[in-house]
Amino acid sequence: MTYRLLSGDRGPSRRDFLRTAAGLSLGSALMSSSPLVRAESMRRKRKVIVITFGGGARDQETFAPEGQLNIPHLLHELIPQSSFFTRVVNRGILGHYVATASLATGVYETINNFAAVPPQHPTVFEYFRKDLHRPASDAWVVAPSNGFNRIGESDCRSYGQGATVVLPKRLLRAASAGAVNYAHLLQDNYESPLYTPEVEGSEFQLQQMENILRISVSDFLSSARTLASPDELSVFIAKRLMRVLAPGLLWITMHDMDIAHSGAYSLYIEGIQRTDRLCGEIWNAVQSEPEYAGNTTLLILPDFGRDADQDSGGNGFQHHRTGDAESRTTWMMALGVGTRAGVFYDEPVQSIDLAPTLGAMLGFSPVESQGKPISHLL
Repeated sequence: MTYRLLSGDRGPSRRDFLRTAAGLSLGSALMSSSPLVRAESMRRKRKVIVITFGGGARDQETFAPEGQLNIPHLLHELIPQSSFFTRVVNRGILGHYVATASLATGVYETINNFAAVPPQHPTVFEYFRKDLHRPASDAWVVAPSNGFNRIGESDCRSYGQGATVVLPKRLLRAASAGAVNYAHLLQDNYESPLYTPEVEGSEFQLQQMENILRISVSDFLSSARTLASPDELSVFIAKRLMRVLAPGLLWITMHDMDIAHSGAYSLYIEGIQRTDRLCGEIWNAVQSEPEYAGNTTLLILPDFGRDADQDSGGNGFQHHRTGDAESRTTWMMALGVGTRAGVFYDEPVQSIDLAPTLGAMLGFSPVESQGKPISHLL
């Protein structure tokens, strides 16, 4: 029988599973004293890192008993240190760019998922910079998918100063001059092969990477565990950003597991396993970098899920077309400052609740967001 943790209609509940498998206890209502109550000077030092999973992964390949071997870092290292939210519901469009834009704005965006357009509403990066008077160097997005080049800021005239977006594929294309060796890294969208975003790079971009981040493509090529992964390159750049610029708001999108659209189950599993490892690397970097240790919150969540095997209208792990419970319901873990380690929360929250929660953490006001701050993190 399929173990459906998120939909909750078969097998043990996620509450029972986490209590026995991860040693977590059920979180209670908000206490009178918030762990995020800090002096203003402490808030100025506060940093937040968000990691999103492009397309996500189903329970049976992750938290269910048959999937636990795929996520040793999440299950045994990160969850026991986290506040874990078992039901994060996405009620919007299940496309990677539009869903990530919704996470970043706190509004279910309706933009074309396959067009190079900005979000329709202000992003957390714009609120962060405008309300807190932060410089451009303090907000960054690292996104392996080439279609994310406009995610950093909206076209809203009252904002417009958002995050700097790093697209590692563009940098690699510029450095390799389209070398065949890197073709697998430069390929972008598995589900729509007719749609291929323009991937460009320039000598100027390479100089920026070398001058600002003090790295070159050769540095990555010499240190990467595998050259088959855009996410590997993204995390390499993200860790260098943390070391050199220490931005207060850093957003990283993972995309390897979305190779599921190609129908290759083994590559989908490999993407999950790699993402699990890379999340552990980011958390270790938080602990080891002086600018982040002790004053950082890390949030990890999928943008949405994937179709259930038993849904006749879908393609199982391969796609996310049906809008069923497994496509729309995922999870989120929060580690570090302002979280309660070893606690899980079973009541549902929405994906658009992320933006106002980040606002409450960092001290900005996402006035156009339609979500609500998650009280357990305040």
